[in-house]
Amino acid sequence: MEVITINDINDERVELFTKYNEAQLYHYFEPNGGVFIAETPEVIKRALNRGAEPLAFLVEEKAFETEVVRQLFENIDESVKVFVAPLNVINNITGFNLTRGVLAACRRPLLPEPADLLAQSKRVAILEDVMNPTNVGAIFRSAAALGVEAVFLTHPSADPFYRRAARVAMGTVFQVPWTYFVKDSDYIETLHQAGFKVVSMALKENAIPLSAPELKEQEKLAIVFGTESTGIKDDTIAKSDYVTIIPMYNEVDSLNVAAASAVTFWELCSK
Repeated sequence: MEVITINDINDERVELFTKYNEAQLYHYFEPNGGVFIAETPEVIKRALNRGAEPLAFLVEEKAFETEVVRQLFENIDESVKVFVAPLNVINNITGFNLTRGVLAACRRPLLPEPADLLAQSKRVAILEDVMNPTNVGAIFRSAAALGVEAVFLTHPSADPFYRRAARVAMGTVFQVPWTYFVKDSDYIETLHQAGFKVVSMALKENAIPLSAPELKEQEKLAIVFGTESTGIKDDTIAKSDYVTIIPMYNEVDSLNVAAASAVTFWELCSK
């Protein structure tokens, strides 16, 4: 690796960290993919362990001397540049105080085809228009912990590689396989063709409790969670094999989608 000291945050050599927002980085190498920014040593370590290709690092000078950060550089290519800057310079980057002193710019990997990922899985989660990165990250963390084999998203959903999503997920977005369904496709039909029974988590009169034995008995199960504001689309519910609710008390009728996913994964996906 090549270590370079930076004293001006406007130095063009660190433009990946300072010039572009995450949406612009997504298309940075278009048509050949893009870039994502990983932050905190824990998240970066998980990304690298799962094969992420680092392009550059930006590190606060005191953090650069710590063992936990030094370990990140042990197996990287010698062509990768590590930019080191004092705190008063690097603090001008929005949100840097949350990074624990280190950022990594990595090339975005190609996502698997939905059919290929479905063929390898028996318990999957579907995020239908879940647009809050914090919720997406929390769902991935629960998915990794509780036996979900893959996560699928519809296109309005937040990118799991967004910094906030990856940070909340503690890097598990790099461990749990995931992909997007083709935009505007009938993804329920795709799931059915792959042999999955579809469970929509929704407050409907015909909903069965999450503990219903026929749910866990299914060989292949796809669990759908809807957008934070309006829930799962009516068309999706109509095409689902089951509509399910989490029984609750004290006149509470719903949970945040991230909390609901954790309860659901524990019941339906844990071995």
